[in-house]
Parts: sequence; C-alpha cells; structure tokens
Amino acid sequence: MESGLTPKGRVFAAMVAAVSAASVALQYLLLLELTRDNVGAALGTLRFLSYFTILSNLGVVAVCVTALCGAGGLFSRPRTRGAVALYIGVTGLIYVLILRHLWQPQGLQWWADTGLHYATPSLYLIWWLWAAPHGRLNLRDAAAWLLFPLLYLAWVLLRGAWLGEYPYPFIDAGQLGYARTAINAIGVLLAFLLLGGILLALDRRLARR
Repeated sequence: MESGLTPKGRVFAAMVAAVSAASVALQYLLLLELTRDNVGAALGTLRFLSYFTILSNLGVVAVCVTALCGAGGLFSRPRTRGAVALYIGVTGLIYVLILRHLWQPQGLQWWADTGLHYATPSLYLIWWLWAAPHGRLNLRDAAAWLLFPLLYLAWVLLRGAWLGEYPYPFIDAGQLGYARTAINAIGVLLAFLLLGGILLALDRRLARR
C-alpha cells in the first residue's frame, strides 16, 4: 500500500484526476467529431494519442488515481510522480509561451483547452509540491525523465514521415526541414532540463523543510 499521503492529499489527487480526465475525454470526443468524416476513428485516435499534451495528462490521471487508491507500483514511485510533474509542467509552459497565440478556441473546445493546458498543470504541480513526499529524487531520476520526451520526438518524426502531419508546428519537419526542427527540439529539451533541475531543487528543499 502507498504511504506518505495524507487523506487531504488523496482528496486533492481525486480532484486533479477528475479535472484532467474530464478534459482528456472532452478533447477526444471533439477530435473524433472533427476527424470522423475524413481520416476516421482509428487514425483520429492515433492523432489524439500523438499529442504530448494528451500523454502528459494521462500520466496525471494515472498518478493521481493511484494516489487516491493508495496503490503501489510504477505510478506511486517518487521518480514517476516527479516525471509527470516535469511533463505536465512543460506542457503548460510550451502552450503559454508558443501555442496559445496560434488559435482562439471557442465553446467546448475552450473548456477542453483550458483544462488540459492551464488547470491540470497548475493543479498537479500544486499537488506534487504540497501533498507528495519529498527528498527521494536524485540526478539519475532527473536524467531518466528525459527518456520519454526523446522517445516521443522519435515517434512523432516517424509518424510525420509516414502520414505527412505533425502534432506541433515547431516540430513540423515537413514545413521546417529537419535542421530547423532539430534546433527547435533542442530548445524544448533545454526547457525539460531547466524545469527538471528546478523540480529536483524544490524536492530537496521541501524535504529539508
């Protein structure tokens, strides 16, 4: 059984999971509606799961549901909780700095967009800082956090070469070319490194307090 979380921490985890899961479900329904008459449900689902935003939100749901249930396993480990804090943090950061200027969502899309890119990153980071146990992370954990983003980059480039579409404009190798895409990817990797270092420092500081 999982230890180190107070009842209030588990209740907060339930709230974070509910917000993230509702946002993911709403975005999925909206995307299926958008792609139903062209690429179909199968490729629409593949497109849906090719967004880092969706994958990081699914990570939030997995960690928070595990915390709520008091279960052990992969999603209860400090390294995994920290990794999800990094991924959802970068999701929010990249959206605010780069992507939010590119469109103006309306109606239900605005609710999905706000939940995925603003509410969930903020709530999860607050939960991680306030409720999760600290002092169990090290530099090897922070280095391991980079594996998933690197695998994700490889996947979207392969998928883009196959289908001719990319989930984000700054890694659209078809439009930008691979050299510019590589430069942009390095910039995003630096964001992962910077935020990962900040989270590791916060973990150590909170442990001392």
